[in-house]
Amino acid sequence: MGTATEASATAAGLPSLFPAMGDSANTSSVGNTSGAPSSAQCPRDTTITHLLFPALYTLIFLLGLVLNSLACWAFFHIPSTSTFIVYLKNILVSDFIMTLMLPLKILTDSGLGLWQLKAVVCRFSAVIFYDTMYISIVLLGLIAFDRFLKIVRPFGKFWVQNLTSAKILASLVWLFFLVLSLPNMILSNKTATPQSVRKCASLKSHLGLKWHEAVNYICQFIFWTVLILMLLFYIIIAKKVYESYIKTQKKGNRSEKRIKGKVFIIFTVFFLCFAPFHFSRVPYTLSQTSAHMDCRLQNQLFVAKESTLWLAATNICMDPLIYMFLCKPFVEKVLYRRVKALQRTVQTNPNTELDTRVSPTES
Repeated sequence: MGTATEASATAAGLPSLFPAMGDSANTSSVGNTSGAPSSAQCPRDTTITHLLFPALYTLIFLLGLVLNSLACWAFFHIPSTSTFIVYLKNILVSDFIMTLMLPLKILTDSGLGLWQLKAVVCRFSAVIFYDTMYISIVLLGLIAFDRFLKIVRPFGKFWVQNLTSAKILASLVWLFFLVLSLPNMILSNKTATPQSVRKCASLKSHLGLKWHEAVNYICQFIFWTVLILMLLFYIIIAKKVYESYIKTQKKGNRSEKRIKGKVFIIFTVFFLCFAPFHFSRVPYTLSQTSAHMDCRLQNQLFVAKESTLWLAATNICMDPLIYMFLCKPFVEKVLYRRVKALQRTVQTNPNTELDTRVSPTES
């Protein structure tokens, strides 16, 4: 899933939609055999991909590692007592795996890794990176649907709101994307050389390229389907929240309005992280297959694609916002840890007791 660049895929006659991690850093130009500008006609400045983006990915890797490690610790102590927590735990696993794939991307994009490492990225880590991205996309959609049912039918009980059903759905999501992406690993079976690893498509068999193309279209369909459904859910949710707002204004109770309003954090995270990347896919793919597009515009679309891919990766840092805003057990567990740490500090050094009593917000 995402194991070949657009340039290399179109060279094989395939309109690829997702780039591989690391391909952009090793591709100095835009070129294909489908009539698009050749590499000599449209050189690409890779300064950004070699320097800026590795630094930006390093930043979100470090931040994501800290946040997701803390979330892992918290959720390890929280039982799966609701469908919401089941989905959050699965998103956490997906985010953590995605986080662990970033160092390989950083090394290959910056040109610091050996060519053998680039082969590993093409065959495995890039596939896993996109695999976990789309697992998170679908799970966020399931969370939105779960919140939708809780707000629209608070006293109803559908089978999808059953704890066992949530676990089965989450397992099916993992299984589906595993089956979808496994051939991308298996069919990247050509011999790796320092030259062939420059473009991940060079490692794929003919069947592998065909499968890769099909997977790209399937993933595009999945994203747009989830986005449209989420829009429908939140239009209805917004109507319910507004009606609740009118009632709470009359009753003078604003807490219920705030609680229901927090549910929009899910759509906000989803849209900010994933929508720009998928919006940029269409014009960038056109730039790879068009024979008449201006070279400067092609390079601008390339930078836009790389920027939005980085934005999609920031999801590993944004998902903890969902945990904090919507998962009360998570917040209680994290705060409990902080209170215990303060108590140990006070017991070790009694002089700090005055500081903790002066500022009641510390507890």
